[in-house]
Amino acid sequence: MRGLLLGVLGCSLVLMAQGFYSAADDVVELNPSNFNREVLQSDSLWLIEFYAPWCGHCQSLTADWKKTATALKGIVKVGAVDADQHKSLGGQYGVKGFPSIKIFGANKNKPDDYQGGRSSQAIVDGALNTLRTLVKDRMSGRSGGSDNSRQSGGGGSKKNVVELTDDNFDRLVLDSGEVWLVEFFAPWCGHCKSLEPEWAAAASAVKEQTKDKVHLGAVDATVHQGLASRYGVRGFPTIKIFKKGEEPEDYQGGRTRGDIIARALDLFSDNAAPPELLEILNADVLKKTCDDYQLCVIAVLPHILDTGAAGRNSYLEVMMKMAEKYKKKMWGWLWTEAGAQMELEAALGIGGFGYPAMTAINARKMKFALLKGSFSETGIHEFLRDLSVGRGSTATVGGGALPKINSVDAWDGKDGEASTHLLASSSLRTPSCRSPAEGRRMYLGQNSFIKLIRY
Repeated sequence: MRGLLLGVLGCSLVLMAQGFYSAADDVVELNPSNFNREVLQSDSLWLIEFYAPWCGHCQSLTADWKKTATALKGIVKVGAVDADQHKSLGGQYGVKGFPSIKIFGANKNKPDDYQGGRSSQAIVDGALNTLRTLVKDRMSGRSGGSDNSRQSGGGGSKKNVVELTDDNFDRLVLDSGEVWLVEFFAPWCGHCKSLEPEWAAAASAVKEQTKDKVHLGAVDATVHQGLASRYGVRGFPTIKIFKKGEEPEDYQGGRTRGDIIARALDLFSDNAAPPELLEILNADVLKKTCDDYQLCVIAVLPHILDTGAAGRNSYLEVMMKMAEKYKKKMWGWLWTEAGAQMELEAALGIGGFGYPAMTAINARKMKFALLKGSFSETGIHEFLRDLSVGRGSTATVGGGALPKINSVDAWDGKDGEASTHLLASSSLRTPSCRSPAEGRRMYLGQNSFIKLIRY
């Protein structure tokens, strides 16, 4: 029996190492070497799965993905990218969880997320609906298929590559305090011409994904020879990385857009400040944070009278450490006091595990997950790690939308002051409260403040 188990485990490990698909399948295996040729320069509609071999959901999808590819053979192209091995491709298209399915239609530079079911029938139906829309657009003249001159030219706009000169270099690069990747080129250089579309495409993607905090520039070293000499440029193209307060370093990575984007995102996260931890004071704070980021992580902390300022600050410190640890994910981080946003707590099922509680919301999908472990660095790390690789269990936000948020005053950083209220009405001194915390809180009117009641 032990030998059989070892054999099964060995076979599983081999399959994981080799990926999910083989040449015998109708699924096209894609990688940085063939992606541009097969997908971006193609007139075909593509469905592409970005997966990781260790992902359980990806393993479950494999059989249906193969059936989909066979059913759509000759009609719609079906591909797969091992995004764990080819991180640059996953990063280029904003893949943050597995499996992610993207639809590459008329505009190959801006694929759509597939949001349908994960059965082969659902995926085929979704693909055919997209295909019908694509055909109608072509019939009406709104789309002419792929624009090969631009696709092969990189899928990016040169306007996002900053032209740097002797006159503006110091002001834009050295004095900005931001990260720059600068290409020194010569117009006659063949390698520079090959790099140009990749550089332009990377510039567009990096500008969007870093919210314009990392920049790609270019210097014509045959015109601005002083700059080239100043930084020891002796061959073309030469790429230098400029960071605040540091000597420039040579870029040593690959020359594809995916490689450049991946390096730029690493530089961004390495040099970015930890995300801001905001208290939910009104609806705008919640909406903006959850709309701007793929995930917003929300903590519901105990009432100030239960912890005091020292206790609350210890919880906030744990959150800040986690925000620093996961800053590469570019998530939003929020907190509120227990009882301050009761409709939010109800929509997210908070309360069953006590306070402090934590949840992570994907506002685009209106899905959330709850921390069920300890509110500690270890417990939160395990929770967020599972979410980041697609292993966390999720549920739909109650009501399918973000709930009403009360406007509250910001915490002043001090200990709370208890007020004792004598209760004249026996109906208020009901023994039906399920916990001491519940017995301390009375909500008077729909928009009233929380009154603390001490017995």
